[in-house]
Amino acid sequence: MTTDIGATLREARIRRRVDLAEVEAATKIRVRYLRALENEEWDVLPGGAYTRSFIRTYAAFLGLDGERLADEFRRTVEDPIGERYPRADPMPVAARRGTGPAGGGRARLQVSRGALAALISIGLIVLLIGIGLAGEGGDGDDERAPAVGNAEPRGEGRGQPGERAEPQGLTVRLDALADVWVCLLDAKGRSVLDGQTLPAGAVEGPFRSAGFTVAFGNGQVELRVNGRQVDVEDTPNPVGYAIARGGELTPLAEDERPDCL
Repeated sequence: MTTDIGATLREARIRRRVDLAEVEAATKIRVRYLRALENEEWDVLPGGAYTRSFIRTYAAFLGLDGERLADEFRRTVEDPIGERYPRADPMPVAARRGTGPAGGGRARLQVSRGALAALISIGLIVLLIGIGLAGEGGDGDDERAPAVGNAEPRGEGRGQPGERAEPQGLTVRLDALADVWVCLLDAKGRSVLDGQTLPAGAVEGPFRSAGFTVAFGNGQVELRVNGRQVDVEDTPNPVGYAIARGGELTPLAEDERPDCL
């Protein structure tokens, strides 16, 4: 469907006497997407919220009303024919990469750590009960009273193991391997990265929250959760994930991904 969006962007760029390479350097939008916007080759673009974000960014650079052009795209291109790209339920990341059930290896590691923490807690409780009983038995024996006093330094350290508990929530860090559009929301739905296009080599974070939802314009990004690298689908197409407290990734369908609008 033909609109005035592409012609408006191209004419404004020509009036400013800048080429597409200069626009790419300033906006971090690839030249092939800029050319697709000017030629209204909508099938070349990621679609939906990603295309609207590109239009806003490009128009703002040219001094145009990006919101108006993005709204025109939504009304004239998206609404009459709907989203252009078939919706697919992504296969779990771990299953795609041949690692067995999603998150299997990491899940076993987390279960092992949880079991170890439980055993330590039980051992501390037994130790404290034993020390308490020993103290009660010494009250009736004057000859053993000094031994109770000698045990006091050991009692002062009883609360120390509790200080080793892991902090609540999780941390997320992003390393862009190529230009990538990112929308990152925390557990309360607040924008952490508000639909930004990160250039190759950019590092964002770490950010802390009880959980996150994230959408990427492509899979060219390294994602670290609690300091550990987790798998992101290596694809030129948009992807999205929910990141739970334990650090597991759950792929999101297209209509479930955040768009930071």
